[in-house]
Amino acid sequence: MRENRKIKEPIVAITKALTEGKSLEKALDLLPIDKIIKKGDKVIITPNWVKDKSAKEGVVVGPKTLQTLIQYVKTKEPSIIYIATGSGGVETPTVMTKVGYDKVIEEENVEFVDMNYGPFIKLQLNHPIIKSTPINKIVDEADVIISFTQLKYHEEATVTASIKNIAMGYPPASVHGFPKKNTGIHEDLHGFIRSISNKIPIDLSIISLDKAMIGTGPIFGQSVDTPGLIIASTDPVAADSIGARLLGFLPQAVSYLYGLYKDNIGEADPTKMTIKGLDLIEAEKIFSKAAYGNKESIVDRENLKDIHGDSIN
Repeated sequence: MRENRKIKEPIVAITKALTEGKSLEKALDLLPIDKIIKKGDKVIITPNWVKDKSAKEGVVVGPKTLQTLIQYVKTKEPSIIYIATGSGGVETPTVMTKVGYDKVIEEENVEFVDMNYGPFIKLQLNHPIIKSTPINKIVDEADVIISFTQLKYHEEATVTASIKNIAMGYPPASVHGFPKKNTGIHEDLHGFIRSISNKIPIDLSIISLDKAMIGTGPIFGQSVDTPGLIIASTDPVAADSIGARLLGFLPQAVSYLYGLYKDNIGEADPTKMTIKGLDLIEAEKIFSKAAYGNKESIVDRENLKDIHGDSIN
């Protein structure tokens, strides 16, 4: 299995357009995509399909935008595109058909892989409870891994975005149970997310705030309508750290995120990222107004702050 993601530099694109799909294309154009996806690559796209609920509720990604992403990736001429994820709430095909992803997969002629089932390889983990987990062998064969999710509060993980999407979408429910709590993952959830994220490189992280979630996420919270707001990055820690700021959290407030930063998996300090497109402070104001009706409920206020909240003049 690959140890490193394609681009080490923490480049983050924040965009807002009239539609989620247009904003996604705009964000991806700001990143070095040709260095991430090359002709002939085997590409995994992992969308958040946690439960069989509507994308309008902020629970899962939108089918139309998933189709836009597939079409964008196709322009880079990969040898194959897999839509690969494992729902924790219900059987994955139930989510696929109820939400309408099956039509997208059929129209785009891409492969679907249910990560809740094998064939498996064993992934060794540095975790006090879960020493290893089976994982579908497709992860070992992929050239590119893309995480596509929406931004949500999470009642245990604090924030769920690109990293948790992979860390909880890949361990099989056929082993860990529905909703993946039978073997002890949730006894140290942050530690588990950190351990598995040390093993699986995410090459492209896409976080939609077109429909985000606040309150009791990841399923029963309040959806937030922020039309066309997208975060995309070459660095999953950077992407999720920016997303966490929009929810009001510095990196240390999200244990697994700060741990991955300390592990040198990615960058959590926005002052050390290359941020393109929309200004971070402006993005925070846009989301805050949509979520709370108050432009000033933001982390960075008038000046950008470093990783520990100290203002950078």
